[in-house]
Amino acid sequence: MAPKVLISDKLSDAAVQIFKDRGIDVDFLPDVGKDKDKLAEIIGQYDGLAIRSATKVTPTILENATNLKVIGRAGIGTDNIDKEAASKKGVIVMNTPFGNMITTAEHAIAMMFAAARQLPEASASTHAGKWEKSKFMGVELTHKTLGVIGAGNIGGIVCDRARGLKMKVIAYDPFLSQEKADMMQVEKVELDDLLARADFITLHVPLTDGTRNILSRENLAKTKKGVRIINCARGGLVDEEALADLIKSGHVAGAAFDVFSEEPAKENPLFGLPNVVCTPHLGAATTEAQENVALQVAEQMSNYLLDGAVENALNMPSMTAEEAKVMGPWVALAGHLGSFIGQLTEEPVKAINILYDGVVSEMNLPALNCAVVAGIMKKVNPDVNMVSAPVVAKERGIQISTTNQDKSGAFEGYIKVTVVTPERERSIAGTVFSDGKPRFIQIKGINIDAEVGGNMLYTTNEDVPGIIGTLGGVLGQNGVNIANFTLGRAEAGGEAIALLYVDNVLEQKVLDDLAATGLFKQIRPLSFDVA
Repeated sequence: MAPKVLISDKLSDAAVQIFKDRGIDVDFLPDVGKDKDKLAEIIGQYDGLAIRSATKVTPTILENATNLKVIGRAGIGTDNIDKEAASKKGVIVMNTPFGNMITTAEHAIAMMFAAARQLPEASASTHAGKWEKSKFMGVELTHKTLGVIGAGNIGGIVCDRARGLKMKVIAYDPFLSQEKADMMQVEKVELDDLLARADFITLHVPLTDGTRNILSRENLAKTKKGVRIINCARGGLVDEEALADLIKSGHVAGAAFDVFSEEPAKENPLFGLPNVVCTPHLGAATTEAQENVALQVAEQMSNYLLDGAVENALNMPSMTAEEAKVMGPWVALAGHLGSFIGQLTEEPVKAINILYDGVVSEMNLPALNCAVVAGIMKKVNPDVNMVSAPVVAKERGIQISTTNQDKSGAFEGYIKVTVVTPERERSIAGTVFSDGKPRFIQIKGINIDAEVGGNMLYTTNEDVPGIIGTLGGVLGQNGVNIANFTLGRAEAGGEAIALLYVDNVLEQKVLDDLAATGLFKQIRPLSFDVA
């Protein structure tokens, strides 16, 4: 059955066609996003939801989204999506951060020009029939110092454009390496240095706890007299009231804002001040950008629903379509290893330690971690998936650690999962053979070679004669056919294990009959999703 997607906001016809061309059933209802009751009523039919800014994805909407797997936001901002609720529900939230990068960067440059030359006020004056040529004295950008706060995707484009204008560019970004700064031909500085030196300051960071009010009253006071400040990133990065006071005092020569702490912005301390340019969040408002983000979100959602590729996700590690093809068997193995231990563990889990060896150690480990944790968590929450599992683990205070190492044994690569509880540690390892099939290769330090089956039986016992016969006899008497049979032991006469792949779901009578023999320390039926 084809996946089904709802487009609840206005999106281009080309984006709708992409879904159709990829074989996805799509409903284009561009007004339903504004009707929260109607959206809640119909959302349960859909695997995917494509939106812009009008649709509000609330916990109530998500509660009704019984089949939803992915939300795609055509654009960067996801403030209209409750991402925590989506994560708990196991729904991937992805945006399109690259579709409007150039448009937003160009708007910042345009706003900088507007503030430098008082263009809006000069235009209004001229339209009014005034010829106030001497009133509007501006400044050149050439040879001025531009301070860029946030030198990521959009900030990097602004740096490049500013250098083309012959500006000296300095950048503050905790994640900017010296090598990258050298490549961008910008000077990497600390925030206080930027504030003291910049003639223009432009912000290009997301709104987080770390960046909120980054231009506070205290920091604004550190700026160079005559500075002009541009914000086309996010409202809340600048103390607007403090900025207004500094503009009135003459310390700040001008400002250009496309975003505000409260939007829609009907009132703001900056409104009505001289040489303050304000636009209504137009950073991405170009024909090209709107088309780009619409096409991008349709492609990303299609790739996930059809191929399992995760691109530009905000609540799960990304995994390209090519990675998904290569990693598919390893992701399945990671889930099986987690599921094996999860089904054996009754007590609370304190920690999960994951070892990646050989070829798998060079893969997308965060995605594999999610698969392991999801496998373990399914025991206590069958609805958990790779998105929600890390959230569930964090809520339970489970510590997750990862180790990767070069090839150290007979296999080209393997994964070993160890779960720590207050009572014990359990470990299991597995690999993927050249045929793409996952195998269990070690349990409790005992080497084995076992195929993964939908229904399995795991037993432990002392290494004594008769175990094989007993297992085969009891299962045969109960009409259970054995598809595969694997034994392992630590040493002769020591602890031994058996792992059987059987054709049927094991009924309680089978387990009772095995227990009645008195030969087994542990008897545990297991089930795995091998579809």
